Amino acid sequence: MKKAVSGKGIPSALGPYSAAVMAGNTLYASGQIPVDETGNLISSSVSDALSVIMKNAASILSAEGMTLDNIVKTTVFSASMDYFAEFNEAYASYFQKPYPARSFIEVSKLPKNAMIEIEFIAVK
Repeated sequence: MKKAVSGKGIPSALGPYSAAVMAGNTLYASGQIPVDETGNLISSSVSDALSVIMKNAASILSAEGMTLDNIVKTTVFSASMDYFAEFNEAYASYFQKPYPARSFIEVSKLPKNAMIEIEFIAVK
């Protein structure tokens, strides 16, 4: 059985999909771009964008009684591989060992021309 995750602080999906779906004890989050509660894109820096994404991720997780510690896998889509070093430095502040498994992929374009997008899987 699966159910869409909803709650306070979770940005609305930009299309016909759920921000996240809970299936059993596993949460699958769609790609999160750095949009605030009003839908405005935050793109002043990679670390600022990551901060907004992680705040949104924490809201999604909280709706299901989880925290960032429950994340086991992230996939990062980046508009430029040049963001890698700044991203790593900021990303390390959100997790502790053992870190989630992660992929970092450069793409040609992201929704709303975001700098980065992150999807994740978490287990309760």
